[in-house]
Amino acid sequence: MPIYKKLVRDQIPEIIEKTGAKYSIEMLDEELYQKELRRKLQEEIDEYMEALTDNEAVEELADVLEVIFALAKTHQTNELILETIRVDKRIKRGAFDKRIYLVEVED
Repeated sequence: MPIYKKLVRDQIPEIIEKTGAKYSIEMLDEELYQKELRRKLQEEIDEYMEALTDNEAVEELADVLEVIFALAKTHQTNELILETIRVDKRIKRGAFDKRIYLVEVED
């Protein structure tokens, strides 16, 4: 039996159960949950970096967002507040639309 020891989406146990396979799970406390979400974020970012097609990349970006939204909740915020902060930063500092690559700043 493979050992995973990683955070999975909420319906994964039900999906496994439907295949007839046996599994074991643990429920994480808040501290370990946040730690595992951070690990999951890195996993999803790595998968995005390895994506070979636009479709794969978009799927992985959706996974990254799901983890980010879960992490936001652990910091006592939500998707709407996160989006408001993102838009505010975009207004104040801009986005990345112009593809500006800063090479050097002279002192």
